[in-house]
Amino acid sequence: MAHYAAWLVLGLIAGAIARWILPGEEKGGWLVTAILGILGALVGGWIAKTVGYLPPAEPGEWIPDLKSIASATVGSIVLLAVWKWIRR
Repeated sequence: MAHYAAWLVLGLIAGAIARWILPGEEKGGWLVTAILGILGALVGGWIAKTVGYLPPAEPGEWIPDLKSIASATVGSIVLLAVWKWIRR
């Protein structure tokens, strides 16, 4: 259960930072921000692991480190930018 809570916290942090960097008139609140952040964490984590920035996760480790937050935030910014581009 702690693993899911960590994804939610990581998603909230990454989504909030992404919305702070790319502000706009998107509505949604904390739930949409968390979903954006979680999806961004998936995208950013995949990219970061592919290029060797993030090592494989240790089993049982659920507290996100700064590299995880950074890659999740970059992924969230990319998703938010694509979403804004599509909605034009």
